[in-house]
Amino acid sequence: MLAAAHEAAAHQHYPQGALYLVATPIGNLADIGLRALHLLSLVDCVACEDTRHSAGLLQGYGLHKPLLALHQHNEVEAAQTVLQRLQAGQRVAYVSDAGTPGVSDPGARLVALVTAAGLRCVPIPGPSSITALLSVAGALDRDGGFVVAGFLSSKAGERQRQVQAIGADARACVLLEAPHRIEALAHDLAVLGERGLSVGRELTKQFEQVVLLRAQDFAAWLQADAQRRRGEFVLLLHPLQSAPPAAADAKALRTLDVLLAELPLKTAVKLCAEITAWPRNALYQAALARRKDESNEPD
Repeated sequence: MLAAAHEAAAHQHYPQGALYLVATPIGNLADIGLRALHLLSLVDCVACEDTRHSAGLLQGYGLHKPLLALHQHNEVEAAQTVLQRLQAGQRVAYVSDAGTPGVSDPGARLVALVTAAGLRCVPIPGPSSITALLSVAGALDRDGGFVVAGFLSSKAGERQRQVQAIGADARACVLLEAPHRIEALAHDLAVLGERGLSVGRELTKQFEQVVLLRAQDFAAWLQADAQRRRGEFVLLLHPLQSAPPAAADAKALRTLDVLLAELPLKTAVKLCAEITAWPRNALYQAALARRKDESNEPD
Protein backbone atom coordinates (compact mmCIF):
# COMPACT_ATOMS: atom_id res chain seq x y z
CA MET A 1 0.00 0.00 0.00
CA LEU A 2 2.82 2.40 0.84
CA ALA A 3 4.49 1.64 -2.46
CA ALA A 4 1.26 2.46 -4.30
CA ALA A 5 0.92 5.66 -2.27
CA HIS A 6 4.43 6.78 -3.16
CA GLU A 7 3.86 5.95 -6.83
CA ALA A 8 0.62 7.92 -6.93
CA ALA A 9 1.57 10.94 -4.82
CA ALA A 10 5.34 11.44 -4.79
CA HIS A 11 5.33 13.66 -7.89
CA GLN A 12 3.64 16.49 -5.98
CA HIS A 13 5.73 19.00 -4.03
CA TYR A 14 5.35 18.90 -0.24
CA PRO A 15 7.06 22.03 1.12
CA GLN A 16 9.02 22.00 4.34
CA GLY A 17 7.94 24.22 7.21
CA ALA A 18 4.27 23.50 6.47
CA LEU A 19 1.42 22.08 8.55
CA TYR A 20 -0.58 19.33 6.83
CA LEU A 21 -4.18 18.76 7.93
CA VAL A 22 -4.72 15.08 7.16
CA ALA A 23 -8.17 13.45 7.06
CA THR A 24 -8.10 9.93 8.48
CA PRO A 25 -10.65 7.07 8.35
CA ILE A 26 -13.86 7.38 10.35
CA GLY A 27 -13.84 3.67 11.13
CA ASN A 28 -12.61 1.64 8.16
CA LEU A 29 -8.82 1.62 7.80
CA ALA A 30 -9.15 0.88 4.08
CA ASP A 31 -10.58 4.37 3.49
CA ILE A 32 -7.22 6.13 3.90
CA GLY A 33 -6.21 8.17 0.86
CA LEU A 34 -3.00 7.40 -1.02
CA ARG A 35 -1.80 11.00 -0.72
CA ALA A 36 -2.48 10.91 3.03
CA LEU A 37 -0.39 7.75 3.36
CA HIS A 38 2.47 9.25 1.38
CA LEU A 39 2.37 12.46 3.39
CA LEU A 40 2.30 10.63 6.74
CA SER A 41 5.38 8.69 5.67
CA LEU A 42 7.11 11.96 4.75
CA VAL A 43 6.48 14.20 7.77
CA ASP A 44 8.89 14.70 10.66
CA CYS A 45 6.18 14.62 13.32
CA VAL A 46 2.48 13.86 13.70
CA ALA A 47 0.47 16.07 16.04
CA CYS A 48 -2.70 14.25 17.04
CA GLU A 49 -5.81 14.37 19.19
CA ASP A 50 -4.96 11.10 20.97
CA THR A 51 -1.45 9.64 20.78
CA ARG A 52 -2.57 6.10 21.61
CA HIS A 53 -5.24 6.11 18.92
CA SER A 54 -2.94 7.64 16.30
CA ALA A 55 -0.09 5.26 17.16
CA GLY A 56 -2.40 2.34 16.40
CA LEU A 57 -3.58 3.98 13.19
CA LEU A 58 -0.03 4.52 11.93
CA GLN A 59 1.02 1.01 12.89
CA GLY A 60 -1.88 -0.31 10.83
CA TYR A 61 -0.18 1.17 7.77
CA GLY A 62 3.35 0.18 8.79
CA LEU A 63 4.31 3.71 9.81
CA HIS A 64 6.15 4.93 12.92
CA LYS A 65 6.49 8.66 13.61
CA PRO A 66 7.13 10.88 16.64
CA LEU A 67 3.76 11.89 18.09
CA LEU A 68 2.74 15.12 19.79
CA ALA A 69 -0.55 15.31 21.73
CA LEU A 70 -2.68 18.27 20.62
CA HIS A 71 -6.33 18.21 21.72
CA GLN A 72 -9.06 20.60 22.80
CA HIS A 73 -7.60 20.98 26.31
CA ASN A 74 -4.04 21.90 25.30
CA GLU A 75 -4.43 23.17 21.74
CA VAL A 76 -3.00 26.65 22.27
CA GLU A 77 0.01 25.45 24.30
CA ALA A 78 0.82 22.48 22.04
CA ALA A 79 0.49 24.70 18.99
CA GLN A 80 3.58 26.59 20.14
CA THR A 81 5.60 23.38 19.90
CA VAL A 82 4.23 22.79 16.41
CA LEU A 83 5.18 26.36 15.45
CA GLN A 84 8.75 25.82 16.64
CA ARG A 85 9.03 22.67 14.53
CA LEU A 86 7.61 24.42 11.47
CA GLN A 87 9.95 27.39 11.91
CA ALA A 88 12.83 24.92 12.00
CA GLY A 89 11.77 23.69 8.57
CA GLN A 90 10.01 20.49 9.58
CA ARG A 91 6.88 19.08 7.97
CA VAL A 92 4.21 18.43 10.59
CA ALA A 93 0.93 16.56 10.07
CA TYR A 94 -2.10 17.04 12.27
CA VAL A 95 -4.72 14.30 12.57
CA SER A 96 -7.81 14.06 14.75
CA ASP A 97 -9.19 10.73 15.95
CA ALA A 98 -11.35 10.36 12.83
CA GLY A 99 -12.28 12.41 9.79
CA THR A 100 -11.08 15.91 8.97
CA PRO A 101 -9.28 18.00 11.61
CA GLY A 102 -10.92 21.31 12.44
CA VAL A 103 -14.41 20.12 11.43
CA SER A 104 -16.17 19.42 14.75
CA ASP A 105 -12.72 18.28 15.91
CA PRO A 106 -9.69 20.10 17.34
CA GLY A 107 -7.42 21.84 14.87
CA ALA A 108 -9.04 25.19 14.09
CA ARG A 109 -7.03 27.15 16.66
CA LEU A 110 -3.85 25.44 15.54
CA VAL A 111 -4.51 26.48 11.94
CA ALA A 112 -5.26 30.06 13.02
CA LEU A 113 -1.99 30.32 14.96
CA VAL A 114 0.09 28.78 12.16
CA THR A 115 -1.49 31.07 9.58
CA ALA A 116 -0.97 34.13 11.81
CA ALA A 117 2.71 33.22 12.00
CA GLY A 118 2.92 33.43 8.22
CA LEU A 119 3.34 29.69 7.74
CA ARG A 120 1.51 27.46 5.31
CA CYS A 121 -1.36 25.04 6.06
CA VAL A 122 -2.03 22.34 3.46
CA PRO A 123 -5.26 20.26 3.39
CA ILE A 124 -5.02 16.54 2.66
CA PRO A 125 -8.71 15.65 2.18
CA GLY A 126 -10.29 12.28 2.78
CA PRO A 127 -13.00 10.47 4.77
CA SER A 128 -15.84 12.48 6.30
CA SER A 129 -18.88 11.23 8.21
CA ILE A 130 -20.77 14.34 7.13
CA THR A 131 -20.42 13.83 3.38
CA ALA A 132 -20.81 10.06 3.78
CA LEU A 133 -24.29 10.49 5.25
CA LEU A 134 -25.27 13.29 2.87
CA SER A 135 -24.46 11.06 -0.09
CA VAL A 136 -26.96 8.35 0.93
CA ALA A 137 -29.65 10.48 2.58
CA GLY A 138 -31.27 11.57 -0.68
CA ALA A 139 -32.28 14.83 1.01
CA LEU A 140 -30.41 17.43 -1.04
CA ASP A 141 -30.77 18.39 -4.67
CA ARG A 142 -28.13 20.26 -6.67
CA ASP A 143 -29.27 23.61 -5.33
CA GLY A 144 -29.92 22.48 -1.77
CA GLY A 145 -27.82 24.02 0.97
CA PHE A 146 -27.06 22.62 4.38
CA VAL A 147 -25.49 23.70 7.64
CA VAL A 148 -23.26 21.75 10.01
CA ALA A 149 -24.19 22.27 13.65
CA GLY A 150 -21.86 19.49 14.83
CA PHE A 151 -22.07 18.60 18.52
CA LEU A 152 -24.78 20.49 20.39
CA SER A 153 -24.41 21.63 24.00
CA SER A 154 -24.17 19.05 26.77
CA LYS A 155 -26.41 21.31 28.90
CA ALA A 156 -30.07 20.37 28.49
CA GLY A 157 -31.51 23.88 28.42
CA GLU A 158 -28.99 25.25 25.94
CA ARG A 159 -29.31 22.14 23.74
CA GLN A 160 -33.09 22.53 23.62
CA ARG A 161 -32.70 26.16 22.56
CA GLN A 162 -30.28 25.08 19.84
CA VAL A 163 -32.75 22.46 18.58
CA GLN A 164 -35.50 25.08 18.42
CA ALA A 165 -33.25 27.37 16.36
CA ILE A 166 -32.28 24.53 14.03
CA GLY A 167 -35.93 23.58 13.58
CA ALA A 168 -36.78 27.12 12.51
CA ASP A 169 -34.17 26.99 9.73
CA ALA A 170 -35.47 25.57 6.44
CA ARG A 171 -32.07 24.21 5.46
CA ALA A 172 -30.84 20.68 6.08
CA CYS A 173 -28.66 20.42 9.17
CA VAL A 174 -25.96 17.94 10.17
CA LEU A 175 -25.55 16.96 13.81
CA LEU A 176 -22.92 14.77 15.46
CA GLU A 177 -23.30 12.93 18.74
CA ALA A 178 -21.58 10.40 20.99
CA PRO A 179 -23.36 7.23 22.19
CA HIS A 180 -23.64 8.30 25.84
CA ARG A 181 -25.58 11.45 24.83
CA ILE A 182 -27.64 10.23 21.89
CA GLU A 183 -30.81 9.47 23.88
CA ALA A 184 -30.93 12.98 25.33
CA LEU A 185 -30.54 14.49 21.87
CA ALA A 186 -33.22 12.17 20.44
CA HIS A 187 -35.63 13.30 23.16
CA ASP A 188 -35.02 16.95 22.29
CA LEU A 189 -35.36 16.39 18.53
CA ALA A 190 -38.87 14.99 19.04
CA VAL A 191 -40.24 18.55 19.10
CA LEU A 192 -39.47 18.75 15.37
CA GLY A 193 -42.28 16.28 14.74
CA GLU A 194 -42.69 15.01 11.19
CA ARG A 195 -39.46 16.49 9.86
CA GLY A 196 -37.30 13.89 8.14
CA LEU A 197 -34.20 12.63 9.95
CA SER A 198 -31.50 10.42 8.42
CA VAL A 199 -29.55 8.57 11.10
CA GLY A 200 -26.06 7.29 10.38
CA ARG A 201 -24.61 4.98 13.02
CA GLU A 202 -21.11 3.48 12.92
CA LEU A 203 -20.56 4.66 9.34
CA THR A 204 -18.01 2.64 7.32
CA LYS A 205 -17.76 0.01 10.09
CA GLN A 206 -18.99 -3.58 10.08
CA PHE A 207 -22.32 -2.82 11.73
CA GLU A 208 -23.11 0.52 10.09
CA GLN A 209 -26.72 1.59 9.86
CA VAL A 210 -28.42 4.31 7.86
CA VAL A 211 -32.15 4.76 8.48
CA LEU A 212 -34.74 7.39 7.61
CA LEU A 213 -37.12 8.36 10.40
CA ARG A 214 -39.33 11.19 11.49
CA ALA A 215 -37.66 13.31 14.16
CA GLN A 216 -40.44 12.46 16.60
CA ASP A 217 -39.76 8.72 16.18
CA PHE A 218 -36.01 8.75 16.77
CA ALA A 219 -36.13 8.19 20.55
CA ALA A 220 -38.47 5.21 20.18
CA TRP A 221 -36.22 3.72 17.49
CA LEU A 222 -33.24 3.89 19.84
CA GLN A 223 -35.22 2.32 22.69
CA ALA A 224 -36.38 -0.61 20.54
CA ASP A 225 -32.90 -2.17 20.43
CA ALA A 226 -29.99 -1.59 22.84
CA GLN A 227 -27.51 -2.15 19.98
CA ARG A 228 -28.83 0.96 18.27
CA ARG A 229 -27.53 3.13 21.10
CA ARG A 230 -23.92 2.07 20.53
CA GLY A 231 -21.36 3.72 18.31
CA GLU A 232 -20.83 7.20 16.90
CA PHE A 233 -23.74 9.03 15.29
CA VAL A 234 -24.10 11.53 12.48
CA LEU A 235 -27.61 12.85 11.85
CA LEU A 236 -29.10 14.79 8.97
CA LEU A 237 -32.22 16.80 9.68
CA HIS A 238 -33.88 17.08 6.29
CA PRO A 239 -34.78 20.49 4.83
CA LEU A 240 -38.26 21.86 5.35
CA GLN A 241 -40.44 21.38 2.31
CA SER A 242 -41.42 24.53 0.40
CA ALA A 243 -45.00 23.26 0.19
CA PRO A 244 -47.11 20.69 2.04
CA PRO A 245 -46.88 17.07 0.85
CA ALA A 246 -48.91 16.16 -2.20
CA ALA A 247 -51.12 14.00 0.00
CA ALA A 248 -52.36 17.08 1.88
CA ASP A 249 -55.86 17.54 0.52
CA ALA A 250 -57.67 20.72 -0.36
CA LYS A 251 -59.73 20.51 2.83
CA ALA A 252 -56.66 20.99 5.01
CA LEU A 253 -55.57 24.01 2.98
CA ARG A 254 -59.04 25.53 3.05
CA THR A 255 -59.05 25.14 6.83
CA LEU A 256 -55.68 26.87 6.95
CA ASP A 257 -56.97 29.75 4.80
CA VAL A 258 -59.98 30.29 7.07
CA LEU A 259 -57.80 30.36 10.18
CA LEU A 260 -55.23 32.67 8.60
CA ALA A 261 -57.97 35.18 7.85
CA GLU A 262 -58.76 35.52 11.55
CA LEU A 263 -55.65 34.57 13.50
CA PRO A 264 -51.87 35.18 13.67
CA LEU A 265 -49.88 32.82 11.49
CA LYS A 266 -48.43 30.61 14.24
CA THR A 267 -51.76 30.24 15.99
CA ALA A 268 -53.51 29.43 12.72
CA VAL A 269 -50.92 26.76 11.87
CA LYS A 270 -51.12 25.20 15.34
CA LEU A 271 -54.92 24.96 15.23
CA CYS A 272 -54.94 23.69 11.65
CA ALA A 273 -52.49 20.91 12.57
CA GLU A 274 -54.73 19.88 15.47
CA ILE A 275 -57.89 19.97 13.36
CA THR A 276 -56.58 18.23 10.23
CA ALA A 277 -53.73 16.07 11.68
CA TRP A 278 -51.39 17.31 8.94
CA PRO A 279 -47.72 17.99 9.87
CA ARG A 280 -47.25 21.42 11.44
CA ASN A 281 -44.01 22.08 9.53
CA ALA A 282 -45.69 21.52 6.17
CA LEU A 283 -48.65 23.72 7.11
CA TYR A 284 -46.31 26.44 8.36
CA GLN A 285 -44.52 26.52 5.01
CA ALA A 286 -47.87 26.65 3.20
CA ALA A 287 -48.94 29.56 5.40
CA LEU A 288 -45.74 31.45 4.67
CA ALA A 289 -46.25 30.92 0.95
CA ARG A 290 -49.79 32.27 1.19
CA ARG A 291 -48.70 35.37 3.09
CA LYS A 292 -45.95 35.96 0.53
CA ASP A 293 -48.41 35.63 -2.36
CA GLU A 294 -50.75 38.12 -0.66
CA SER A 295 -47.96 40.66 -0.21
CA ASN A 296 -47.08 40.40 -3.91
CA GLU A 297 -50.62 41.05 -5.14
CA PRO A 298 -51.17 44.45 -6.80
CA ASP A 299 -53.16 47.01 -4.83
